[in-house]
Amino acid sequence: MSVLGVVLVALVIAVGLVGIVVPILPGGGFLVFAAIAVWAVWEARAIPAHATVAWVTLGIAAVFFVAAEVIKYVWPVRRMRAAEVGIWTLVAGGVLGVIGFFVIPVIGLVIGFVAGVYLAELATRRDYRRAWTSTVHALKGVALSVGVELTGALLATITWVTGLVIAS
Repeated sequence: MSVLGVVLVALVIAVGLVGIVVPILPGGGFLVFAAIAVWAVWEARAIPAHATVAWVTLGIAAVFFVAAEVIKYVWPVRRMRAAEVGIWTLVAGGVLGVIGFFVIPVIGLVIGFVAGVYLAELATRRDYRRAWTSTVHALKGVALSVGVELTGALLATITWVTGLVIAS
């Protein structure tokens, strides 16, 4: 792949990584994986001698991506269930988060999510303190999910950089 191609792949990976942390673009982890997949396919076809490195790199990146995707849903949900935060509470938080995103770009997502979780828990529990405790647990779950996805994407990126160095 040309230098320009590698730079474009790196830029797409960077956008994906930023998209994980700043929820402007959904699917940041997938964007990172897709960029690595494009590089691997291009590298394997353009330079047959690099095919093994490209496919192994893609395979390892895929393992990191899939593991992060599974863990980012299972681990936080398990923690929130232990804290008795209901699914409908999270749905309310998600809906108000999306609405908040359009009302107040970027930061409105967080504000809407917090408001939605708090209001849903307040309606369910009718106790301000318990509703706030549930909201804090939901926020910790979201932060954990973002952290897991970011870790998986960073490991996939490190794998790509390693494959890029080996293929050079």
